[in-house]
Amino acid sequence: MNKAKRVEIFSRLRATNPHPSTELVYRTPFELLIAVILSAQATDKSVNLATEKLFATATTPEEILKLGEAKLLPFIQSIGLYRNKAKNIIATCQILQEEHRGEVPRTREELEELPGVGRKTANVVLNTAFGEPTIAVDTHIFRVANRTGIAPGKNVIEVENRLMRLVPERFRKDAHHWLILHGRYVCKARKPDCPNCPIADLCEYRKKTENE
Repeated sequence: MNKAKRVEIFSRLRATNPHPSTELVYRTPFELLIAVILSAQATDKSVNLATEKLFATATTPEEILKLGEAKLLPFIQSIGLYRNKAKNIIATCQILQEEHRGEVPRTREELEELPGVGRKTANVVLNTAFGEPTIAVDTHIFRVANRTGIAPGKNVIEVENRLMRLVPERFRKDAHHWLILHGRYVCKARKPDCPNCPIADLCEYRKKTENE
């Protein structure tokens, strides 16, 4: 895929959604961090249902530490892997209090030192909370990047590196949200909605299926 085609793809995605954002509900970088930790192998909808109640009770590392793991569990027990996530959240809050004055750090290295925070989570926080032009490659973005031909790769790191290199700079800050939403609602795993896709004529997958 050439540069002109990528520019056109992201121009169309921007036209359909000029101001994309996460579907996780949050008010502060800390709330986003907790929501993203909870979102691993869970839907945004299920996380929002849990955090609506949790954030009505505790919205800072200090307040969650006061809850403790035992009282945190009931808020998040509807989410998969909730026991492990509770342990990670308590440990993360402890580090934030002791090493970062209760604030969410703004570097990838410091974020990835927090329990339950990997590269993808760090990228989401950097992009969504702090406006950094990072791209967090989840299953949706991995699929869209490979299926469309925008930035094919064998693994998430390869796809991330190619997206960061190939997505035109003016689109990079919002590319994460455009691609994840496109994968979630249009370029779905089992049955992509090609007839209603705004970039279907530019997509390598569409070309391939038409030629078969």
